[in-house]
Amino acid sequence: MLADITIGQYFPGNSLIHRLDPRFKIVITFIYILMLFTGSNIICLAVGAIYTIIAVLLSKIKFKMFLKSIKPIFPFLLITALLNILFVRSGETYFEWHFFKITSGGINISVFMIIRIVLLITGSSLLTYTTSPITLTDAIERLLSPLKKIKVPVHELAMMMSIALRFIPTLIEETDKIMSAQKARGAEIDTGSFITRAKNMTAILVPLFISAFRRADELATAMECRCYNGGEGRTRLRQLKSESRDYISLAVTFLFYGLSIAVSIIIK
Repeated sequence: MLADITIGQYFPGNSLIHRLDPRFKIVITFIYILMLFTGSNIICLAVGAIYTIIAVLLSKIKFKMFLKSIKPIFPFLLITALLNILFVRSGETYFEWHFFKITSGGINISVFMIIRIVLLITGSSLLTYTTSPITLTDAIERLLSPLKKIKVPVHELAMMMSIALRFIPTLIEETDKIMSAQKARGAEIDTGSFITRAKNMTAILVPLFISAFRRADELATAMECRCYNGGEGRTRLRQLKSESRDYISLAVTFLFYGLSIAVSIIIK
């Protein structure tokens, strides 16, 4: 069911990763993504994999939670691997039949792409698993605060992001309820051709949009009743403070990133 899908779920804890300043965690995640895409060979990905394993162990989050994050993209991984195997023609030929050709280059690229995507999803999930959505949006607002000097509405953008993250599970649960209600009325949503199922989705999308607009109107009314007028003069309940562990974590990340670049340059 849709309500069982995990999207950006936060797992409270007291591990080292949980205690890091969320601003540093965002910067570290950005450097981590650069590290994965800078590497041009499997050795570079091995460096990224070692870094990921260390971070996962320090987070003290069960490994099965990361498998849940990877599970929805499993069909995409299979399609990517299959396309690379069939259409990359470099390297030694292992099998050839008509226009199908499996080569060592295709297999190597498939394995490389799958490992890169899995590491990318795992590292990104680590950020959302160890940081609450409200704290994450506060950190983004603080990181983007210099843009206020050029009249960018940083607070409003962060507020929009916070509200969107907050209502994703609510909308998923609402969709699940609407689907169950329509099926109870005899609607055939999961049967028929693709075009038929697309037409049947209107029975779900219309009430879902009505519910979303109603919730948005209620939220706007509640914010106006509480005299919300943007970020001007607002204070924060929790002040973000950086400590020595944050700088050490950032330095270790840069060390792994530098190692990945060095390996990429040496092994071409």
